[in-house]
Amino acid sequence: MSMNAAEQKLLDELVAKLKVADENLRAVILYGSAVSGDYHPEFSDLNILCLTEKLEAASLKKLAPVVAWWQKQRQPALMLLTVDELRRSADVFAIELYDMKARHRVLFGEDFLSGLEVPMNLHRLQVERELRTSIIKLRTRYLVAGDDDASVLRLMTDSISTFTTLFQHALIATGEQAPAQKREAVRRIASLLKFDAKPFESVLDFREKKVKSADLNIQQLFSGYLDIVERVVDEVDRRLS
Repeated sequence: MSMNAAEQKLLDELVAKLKVADENLRAVILYGSAVSGDYHPEFSDLNILCLTEKLEAASLKKLAPVVAWWQKQRQPALMLLTVDELRRSADVFAIELYDMKARHRVLFGEDFLSGLEVPMNLHRLQVERELRTSIIKLRTRYLVAGDDDASVLRLMTDSISTFTTLFQHALIATGEQAPAQKREAVRRIASLLKFDAKPFESVLDFREKKVKSADLNIQQLFSGYLDIVERVVDEVDRRLS
C-alpha cells in the first residue's frame, strides 16, 4: 500500500517548514515503510531523516517548533544528524543505515545515502545482538502480560515490525536475498529454515484487520510466535559464529 495525497501534502508542508527554520539544511529524506511497499496508514509512520551542516544549540532552538508541529501530526520524532555524523555513523547504526540506503526518497536536497558505505562485518554483529536483545525483551514482556490475552496480542503486534526487520537483516547477514516486504521476508526465512510461518502471518493479518482477535487462540499463537523467533536466533548464531 502506498501513501495517499493527504500524507504527501503533510510531507510537503514539513519540508517547507524545515527550509524556513534552518538555513543550514542539506537534505530531507523519507525512509521506512513509506518507500518499501509496506505502508499502512493505521500503523505505519512517516520516518524522516534531516541532514544539516551543524546542530548546535541555536540550530536546535530554530528547529524546535517544526519538531513539535510534526509530533502533533502523530508522527515519530525527526532523525536529526549533521552530514558529517551520518558519514561517521555507519559502523554504529549498520542495520538502520543499510535500510535507509536501500530504500529512501529524497524530499529535498542531496542524496547523501546512496554513496554511504555500510561495513557488513559490523552489520552482522548488530543483527545478532539485536535479535538476542529483542527476544529477551519479548520473554520479559510476556511474563508481565501473563494470561491477559489482550496484552499478549498487543505484545506481538507491537514487536512484529522489529522482528520482521531483523529477519530481513538475518537473511542479508547470511548471504541470502531479503525481500523488501515484511511478509515476504517471513516467508523466505521460513522456507530457508523449514518452519511454518503461520504464527507471524496471523499477527500480520490481525494488524491489517484481515482477522479478528476472537478468531485467534492467543496463547497458542504466542507459543508459535516465540518458537519462530528462537529458531531464527539460534540459526543466525550458528551461521555467524
